[in-house]
Amino acid sequence: MKKFLIVSIISFFALLSFNCKTTLKPAMGEEDEVIVVADSLEYVTMEHSLKQVFEKEILTPQPEKLFYIRRINFSEFERFKNRKNIVFAAPINSGSDVSKFIENSVDSSAKEKILKGESSYIFRYDLWAKNQIVMLISSDDIQSMEFAILNNTDKFLYTLQKISDKRLLESTYNSRYENKKLQAQLLKNYDWMIYCQADYVLAVDRPEKNFVWLRRSPDTAMERWIFISWIDNATPEYLNADSVYAIRNRLTKEFYRTSDDNDYVEIADSAIAPAEVNFNDRYALFTQSLWRTTDKFMGGPFVNYTFYDEGKRRIYMLDGSVFAPKFYKRKIIQQVDVILQTFLTKEEMSKDWIEDLMDEL
Repeated sequence: MKKFLIVSIISFFALLSFNCKTTLKPAMGEEDEVIVVADSLEYVTMEHSLKQVFEKEILTPQPEKLFYIRRINFSEFERFKNRKNIVFAAPINSGSDVSKFIENSVDSSAKEKILKGESSYIFRYDLWAKNQIVMLISSDDIQSMEFAILNNTDKFLYTLQKISDKRLLESTYNSRYENKKLQAQLLKNYDWMIYCQADYVLAVDRPEKNFVWLRRSPDTAMERWIFISWIDNATPEYLNADSVYAIRNRLTKEFYRTSDDNDYVEIADSAIAPAEVNFNDRYALFTQSLWRTTDKFMGGPFVNYTFYDEGKRRIYMLDGSVFAPKFYKRKIIQQVDVILQTFLTKEEMSKDWIEDLMDEL
């Protein structure tokens, strides 16, 4: 299964060095809103396929949609051209205003590939706003549009999620609220770092167990938990679903326990098989599923990256969970996922960056 929720492969350092010289204003709107520009009659044929792709449901544990479609006519587009996620969908020669726009937006070579069925989409970035994505989806006729949409489900969701993660990290990072002292402490003690917001606390620090637990808003109605664990002198053989489940359940049984110590956190029965992803240029297994306590009283979503560091011969497990029973959790777990993606080993950091952090101690 492909990673849908959070699948960004952009490193933390690369994001922070993003070129800010653009004169474009930031894209507006909700992260999960997809503006679909389509003719009303053509949309009737494409609606089911578009919603099946973009409004895919995930469990958190209540069902939530990854994105929400808002269809508009081409005549309305000027009011929406600064939105974050925009899709133009129409057959290439239908004669509709959207079709004419797509035809005028691609060169003759791209048009020929669309007509031959060799290509059905083009992605454009930062056309009318910063960090905006515009998808042009087309085919040779209205009947083949459904196949073109459904056949590229993974690509469309991956691309939307990737730029969404990028936008979210840029909005999350704020040097004023960065806990540099905690980041420096982790780097000094363990030769790795993860971005820590000011309201994250170090809940458990067990070097003899190779385990660190960071918590945000403990004992509230919206908790976020992040743990980093590692296995030294390891081999890539640990990178399989059974090992990921076994390691995570072993760690949560020891460290994620109820206040009376009678129950603990485990992976729910509905666990989804890990997906193979690129995590900061490393092969990794990504698990997106649900956790619960053994008394089945508490539960929520979690995301997990497990990868092998060849230089250190070490298996890393990075894990983020959310407990927010009164809230929708899709956006919250994405925020946790983005934090996990800021993980860097000392070898991946510049000398100046390391020295800057060490000055905090």
